[in-house]
Amino acid sequence: MTTKTTTRTKSTSKTGKTGKMENSEFHQFFIDELKDIYWAEKHLATALPKLEKAATSEELKAAFRKHTEETKGHVTNLEKVFEMLGEKAAAKKCDAMAGLLEEANSIIEDTEEGTMVRDAGLILAAQKVEHYEIGTYGTLRTFAECMGHSDVQQMLQQTLDNEKATDEALTAVAKSSINDEAVEE
Repeated sequence: MTTKTTTRTKSTSKTGKTGKMENSEFHQFFIDELKDIYWAEKHLATALPKLEKAATSEELKAAFRKHTEETKGHVTNLEKVFEMLGEKAAAKKCDAMAGLLEEANSIIEDTEEGTMVRDAGLILAAQKVEHYEIGTYGTLRTFAECMGHSDVQQMLQQTLDNEKATDEALTAVAKSSINDEAVEE
């Protein structure tokens, strides 16, 4: 019986503050996931105005309008993160966000215009997006911490905090009247 041994070689051209190789498989995975969320944020920034237009409640419209501007800021922050890491900002299709945005479009198509049922559905779709983003940014922040990228960690934490605040704001909008009115329709 012969045993095959495979040796992996990793580039040692760059090392992080903690001495870990920035060109390691883990670091490259981190960069790929940043590209994924970058795509997600860019596409969300263009999708949110459609959700705003489909909403009936002025409070919900305002929440979507506010988050559109915040999302554009998230895109800018990610571009800064890439720069801090010495990487070119590049997007890689995020299948998860593509699916979530497709689901939001289905909710618009499957609900009647001008109803609170549609608004409740739009909040559902938006919160699914927020939960995806919260999970992604939380993990990426932890990855940055493990690799000693404290400046990147701080930027990702800021975005994570904003995503959590948006999720809470959407819950407040739903509870303010939309859910109760949707039940009555």
